[in-house]
Amino acid sequence: MLETYLVEQCAPTLASLKLGSMFALTVPAGEDMEQEVRELNAGFERKGLYLTVLRRRGERATVYLCRVSQLASELAKPEVAQFLRGCGYGSLALPDALEQLRRRFAGTRSIPHEIGVFLGYPLGDVLGFIANRGRNSVRTGYWQVYCDEAQAAEKFARYRKCHEVYSRLFSAGHSISDLAVTA
Repeated sequence: MLETYLVEQCAPTLASLKLGSMFALTVPAGEDMEQEVRELNAGFERKGLYLTVLRRRGERATVYLCRVSQLASELAKPEVAQFLRGCGYGSLALPDALEQLRRRFAGTRSIPHEIGVFLGYPLGDVLGFIANRGRNSVRTGYWQVYCDEAQAAEKFARYRKCHEVYSRLFSAGHSISDLAVTA
């Protein structure tokens, strides 16, 4: 079940064009999604990917896929670290930061704003979204853009093309393991 969602929602992350992707889905009662996550992670580890459930409430789950090395590099940036510490993150070691993100998701029905950092959005756009309460963006696509519109437009085009190619390849029978590139 998750493989289809991963291709539909996470193609740029699978292709190593994007740091992370997130999606929500309905999980029928009694379905062991966590086992499927463990099995996928066994294959993803050698590809530099990590999949986790950020939140599960009843039949709804929010799932996150990231490029481990890219996320670690992002968390090491001084301005990102300062921002996340202001959001209550103590340690920014990858396991600790992901655990804090899961706690932040569990503590609210909404989506914590710092998710933008974990998805690879430019920090200026994350801060712009917060300051403008989600309004007044100069472009909207994979995220709301407040800073470098031209660079965002270029990324959006690459991500769209990646989605098209990955959907076509997956429909033609390529496995998620084939599609996940090693970074």
